[in-house]
Amino acid sequence: MGVRVLGPRDLSAARAVIARDPVINVFVDSLIQSSGLDPRRGAEVWGYVDRGELQSLCHAGGNLVPVEADDIAIRQFAAYALRRGRNCFQIVGPARAVQLFWSLVERQWGPPREIRPDQPFMVIDGPPAIEPDPRVRRVEPVELPALYPACVAMYTEEVGVPPQTGPDGTFYRSRVAELIRTGRAFAWIEDGQVVFKAEIGAVGTGVCQIQGVWVEPSRRGQGIAAPAMAAVVELARTIAPVVTLYVNAFNTPARAAYERVGFHTTQTFATVLF
Repeated sequence: MGVRVLGPRDLSAARAVIARDPVINVFVDSLIQSSGLDPRRGAEVWGYVDRGELQSLCHAGGNLVPVEADDIAIRQFAAYALRRGRNCFQIVGPARAVQLFWSLVERQWGPPREIRPDQPFMVIDGPPAIEPDPRVRRVEPVELPALYPACVAMYTEEVGVPPQTGPDGTFYRSRVAELIRTGRAFAWIEDGQVVFKAEIGAVGTGVCQIQGVWVEPSRRGQGIAAPAMAAVVELARTIAPVVTLYVNAFNTPARAAYERVGFHTTQTFATVLF
C-alpha cells in the first residue's frame, strides 16, 4: 500500500481508473493520452496502490488534480506531496477531494492566493437548446495575432495573474497556436478584434472540456454569450459527443448563459490558487 510515480507500464491500469468516470476525469485523461505516462513527455502522475491494485491517481504538474481518490488515497497523496514539495500553481478537482487535500498540506503550503470552493461542473451531451451564433467559427492559424491578446486577457482576468510565458516568452503563445492548429480554438472575430472566444482545452474518451470562455468587456451584457456558446457546443461535439466545463459559482451571468445552452450541473469542483 502506498504512492508511487507511474510510468508507461501502468498506462492500462491508469486508464481503467479514469474510466470509472470519464466525464469528470476528462482533463487528466487528455494529459495521460498525450504523455503515455512518460514523465519526459508531461508531468508526473502518482498512483495510490492498495493490495497490489492501482486505486487512484493524482496528476502532479502545474495543476495538481486528484482522480477517483477517496479519503484514504487523498491522505496518502498529501503525505507524499509534502515530502516532495509544492510544484503546482493550483490544486483543482472534485470539491471534497480538493478540500481534504488542502486541509492536510495548508500549514506547509499556505497561504494560498485564492480559494474557490464552489465551481459547478456542467455537462451537455446533446445539441444546444438554442440557436447557435453563426459568427463563431474555428480560428485560422493566420489569426493567432488577433486571438492571442484575447487569451492573455481572459487568463489574467480569470486567474488573477498573467499566464506563465516561459523564459523566452513563447510558452503560452505556443499553447494557443497548438489549439488553433488542432482545430480546438473558436471565436467571433470582427474587424480583426475578438468579440467572443473559447477553446477545447482537453479531449478524453468521448468527452471534451471547454476552457477560456471570454467576451470582450465592452460587449458584455448584450446577450452574446449564450448563442456563441451554443455554436461552440456544436463545433465541440464534432470532436467528442459529451461537452463539459466548470465555472465559478459567483459568475451568475456565465452560469445563466450555459444553462440556456443546455448545460446541467453534475458535480462541484474546487480550486486552490497559489
